[in-house]
Amino acid sequence: MRDVRQIAEEIVAREGGFVDDPDDPGGATNHGVTIHTMRRLGLDVDRDGDVDVDDVRALSRADAVRIFIEHYHDRPGIARLPDMLRPSVFDMYVNAGANAVKILQRLLRDMGENVGVDGVIGPQTAAAAARAAAKGPDHIADAYGIARRNYYFALADARPASRKFARSRAGGKGGWIRRAEEFISRRYHLDQQAFNERVSTW
Repeated sequence: MRDVRQIAEEIVAREGGFVDDPDDPGGATNHGVTIHTMRRLGLDVDRDGDVDVDDVRALSRADAVRIFIEHYHDRPGIARLPDMLRPSVFDMYVNAGANAVKILQRLLRDMGENVGVDGVIGPQTAAAAARAAAKGPDHIADAYGIARRNYYFALADARPASRKFARSRAGGKGGWIRRAEEFISRRYHLDQQAFNERVSTW
């Protein structure tokens, strides 16, 4: 099992460098850390008295890894989850905040577990995830990855400006979908035909 630092390093690599896309609700981002996160944490990297795009641009990979481990893994309690779920939930927490946990909680409810959908990994959610994992470790990891993929599709369905994150200009899978499928067994990946059918109404 990869340790949390390895997973965080992989997330930073997946996120890429500085981007300031007007269609991204997260705003200016570097190594996956948004300007909103940096303002919330008071990260004035250039020490000029404010947190702005220049600070985002100046953020180092090492700082991004530290932020992810502390604020997106340790504080939300990702370590309370079974091993096979941690990488995907951690990656999704970086991408979608507490929605990462809500996706898991909805999935657990669909599997018959009595958990609230509050985005918090408390004792009930941790215990329910452990029970689900005991029934089928591969199954829960794949099911969560598929639920992630469906979440991204739903975002793109509802917000046309976000569709470029789910479908590439060439018509293939966009970054969101490829990202979700990195955590799903290959047999559950959408082939091009199935993907085309899913996005045909866009």
